Amino acid sequence: MLTLRSALKETRGLAAALLTGTALLMPGALSAQQDTSTITAVMHSGLRVLDPVITTAHITRDHGYMIYDVLTAVDADFKPQPQMASWEISEDGLTYTFTLRDGLLFHDGAPVTGADVVASLSRWGKRDSGGQLIFDVTASLEAPDDKTIVWTLTKPFAPLLDVISKQSAVPPFIMPARVAATSSDETITEYVGSGPFVFNEAEYEPGVSVTYDKFDGYVPRDEPASWMAGGKVVNVDKVVWTTMPDALTALNALSAGEIDYLEQVQIDLMPILSGNPDVTVEKRDELGYVTIGRPNFLHPPFDNKLIRQAAMAALDQESMLATMQGDPEYYNVCGAIFGCSTPLGDESGSETLTGGADPEKSKALLEEAGYDGTPIVLMAPTDVISLINQPVVAAQALREGGFTVDLQTMDWQSVVQRRAQQSPVTEGGWNMFFTNWMVPEVSDPLINVMVNGRGNDAWFGWPTDEEIEALRADFVAAPDAATQKEVAVKIQEHVMDNVNYIMMGEYIIPQARRNTIQNMIPSPVPVFWNMTKEAE
Repeated sequence: MLTLRSALKETRGLAAALLTGTALLMPGALSAQQDTSTITAVMHSGLRVLDPVITTAHITRDHGYMIYDVLTAVDADFKPQPQMASWEISEDGLTYTFTLRDGLLFHDGAPVTGADVVASLSRWGKRDSGGQLIFDVTASLEAPDDKTIVWTLTKPFAPLLDVISKQSAVPPFIMPARVAATSSDETITEYVGSGPFVFNEAEYEPGVSVTYDKFDGYVPRDEPASWMAGGKVVNVDKVVWTTMPDALTALNALSAGEIDYLEQVQIDLMPILSGNPDVTVEKRDELGYVTIGRPNFLHPPFDNKLIRQAAMAALDQESMLATMQGDPEYYNVCGAIFGCSTPLGDESGSETLTGGADPEKSKALLEEAGYDGTPIVLMAPTDVISLINQPVVAAQALREGGFTVDLQTMDWQSVVQRRAQQSPVTEGGWNMFFTNWMVPEVSDPLINVMVNGRGNDAWFGWPTDEEIEALRADFVAAPDAATQKEVAVKIQEHVMDNVNYIMMGEYIIPQARRNTIQNMIPSPVPVFWNMTKEAE
């Protein structure tokens, strides 16, 4: 692995040296620099899946925030705030009454009504981990009139507002009722929202380019923008996401002024930008991400707990994080499934991951389990900076631990589509993939979709885990923060033993922007409201 990492750095270093002083301008780049009405961005991935309820892919979530709005939203202090609606809670904690604010319109000109909200929340509740728990105790969700939504519970669910206000891992975006009537197992085919931007379907090229136009009918809230809450004021006419899978190409496009914003900068390529006075490289937020490996519980070999434990024994956080980021300033060895810096963070049971790989233990567990050497299919995306290295490092470590590995390369959107398939490996299925999460979207058992143990209703990998479901119910019923922490530690210990997923540590990846881009909101989710663009 060290040899591979050194070779990668050597190759990139040579390429950087060759390209640093060369501004390969695309046609029209100089005029693009002066266009203050359009922001051109390179995001971490191309966009192919357009339904933000059917997948947890971050690029689809980002697309969701462009064109949809949410009922309530969390601010930078992690506090739920009114967004589309204000609320009142009955004294017994069983009835939540939401009132829609004035001026809410869908992009087709129709007003947003309570019926749209009810349909949207109902569809979301079938897919989202926390939403499923809320609907377990829902007596009714109704819209007595166009402005009012009444959510009645059979027993109190204290974190309800926290769950519906979360910024990621399937936010409950509000769609027209006719669109939200689509089965939660099928993707929507109409993309009408009420958010600050309109999806320009005519200019959409799947995986290549996506264009959003300012929605002139959007009425922002009066409060200052704070994370997903507050006034979403759009200051440009158009935002274009263009796909550049090659990291060097993207960095040089930013240096040359061909693009305005680069969501992810590869750490060892940062010197390319260091001498450019027109570009700022920065951390978008301090919380960062976790990177994880997810096994498929439906099919051999990871339907066997011993084999999942063998995989965890074979892997090592330090090797993976060092290969991903190179510079320890940008990563943190951490065995806490809820994040090391969060109130529920605890590292119980993670000694193997944080203390170094144990290939001999892996081999012993495989022998005990009767592993027959059948190759495991490990999906490896090739076009997302923050996901390129994990499968390569993992494949080598798993082989050293006694596994036979079939490393299958594809673009990230192909992973996103394939991981939703429950087919056996022989019919196009999979055994393991790696992905990343923002720390806020894994920070408690209701938001963290990977601790959902509801079988076919769980997140990709589909574990049936009655013990963890009972623990999540205990978390909801906990009377105070101290009791919640006790339950969270039990969930941590269970995940480490059962290997619901493999926590591979925390990292931060910087973003870069032309200095003409100002007033970006420092939030974990990249958003394009509030942002301004000046002429160069």
